Amino acid sequence: MNRENAWKLLNRYTKSESLIRHALAVEAAMRYYANIYNEDEEFWGITGLIHDFDYETFPDEKNHPFRGNEILEKEGYPEEMRTAIMGHASYTGVPRESLLAKTLFAVDELAGFIMAVALVRPSKSIHDVKPKSVKKKLKTRAFAAKVNREEIARGIQELGVDETEHIQRVIDALKPIAKELGLDGTPAES
Repeated sequence: MNRENAWKLLNRYTKSESLIRHALAVEAAMRYYANIYNEDEEFWGITGLIHDFDYETFPDEKNHPFRGNEILEKEGYPEEMRTAIMGHASYTGVPRESLLAKTLFAVDELAGFIMAVALVRPSKSIHDVKPKSVKKKLKTRAFAAKVNREEIARGIQELGVDETEHIQRVIDALKPIAKELGLDGTPAES
C-alpha cells in the first residue's frame, strides 16, 4: 500500500475532474490532521485519497462504499482504513470509533464545501477564504444545497474540535495544493 498505487486505483475508477479534486482535498486535510495528532501521514492521506474512489462507478447508497470496500479488501488495504471509509457514509451503519474514521468524516463534506466557497470568491482563491465566510455560507441553505450541513456539524462534534478552528485547519490544508484544486487565484491584499 502506497500513494502511487492508491492514485492509480483512484484514477482507474474515477474520471471526473471534480471528484479527483475532492479526493485530493480530503487527502490534504487528512494529512494535515495526521500531523496534528502525530499519526501516520501516509496512511491517513491514502485513506482520504481513496475514500470515494468507487463513487463514480457505484454512485448509489446500495453500492457505495460497499463495492469499494470489497475492491479494497481484495487489493489488500488494511481493515482500519476500510472501516474508516465505510464509516464516512452514515447510511452504512458502520460506527466511527477510531480517530482516523472520525477525522475522515469530519473533513469529507467540509472540504468540498470550502472548495465551493473559494470558487464563488472574486479571486477564486482558497487563500482568500476565512472561517467566518464559510460559517456564513453554511447558514445559507441555497448555497451548495446538496452539502449535508448536519453531517458537517456531526463530524465536528464527533471529532471534538472547535468549529472555527476545524474550518481554519481544513482551509490551511488546502492552501498548499491550491493549484491542483483549481483554487490558486491571486490572494487579496491584506
